[in-house]
Amino acid sequence: MRSKMESSPEGVRILSERPRINSRTVDLERLKMYPEGTLGKAYSNFLVNNKVTPDSRPMVQFVEDVNIAYVIQRYREVHDLIHTTLEMSTHMLGEVTVKWVEAIQTRLPMCIGGAVFGATRLKPKHRALYRNYYLPWAIQTGNNSQFLVNVYFEKRWDQPLSELHEELRIQSFNLVKTKQPQASKDTKL
Repeated sequence: MRSKMESSPEGVRILSERPRINSRTVDLERLKMYPEGTLGKAYSNFLVNNKVTPDSRPMVQFVEDVNIAYVIQRYREVHDLIHTTLEMSTHMLGEVTVKWVEAIQTRLPMCIGGAVFGATRLKPKHRALYRNYYLPWAIQTGNNSQFLVNVYFEKRWDQPLSELHEELRIQSFNLVKTKQPQASKDTKL
């Protein structure tokens, strides 16, 4: 992960400045003021809708190298922003989908485990959706999009999400889902 960050100007800037994402560094009230469709407003909506805060990620422990510890901490702190950027809810299907993208991009064992074993917890009615839509989209997104930990989200609050998707090579899941065969409409969440 660190070498991927070092290979990107934005990643290098993050490593140099070492920003943190928490309620002391992010003006949550200001995020609410951004226009609909921007990253800042989408993140604010995500936090409110899911009743979470940027403070919900624990500090990294047991990693002696401070540089590696920061990279892992950064990954933890951008997890909800990855959810926001991918427009994935925190329900089990959304969480497993995000874990697949993260597993492909980070190769972290906890992401791989969450992706593989989290899928076994899906209810039977969600398994077909997972196999037919969510998993293929997650694999495509994980492989084709830019490394999401390299995104300096805090500098992009006013960026339209559609523009961010284009820049990062992320095809909106909603768009993907609407292109599926008619039979998918019979399967409800």
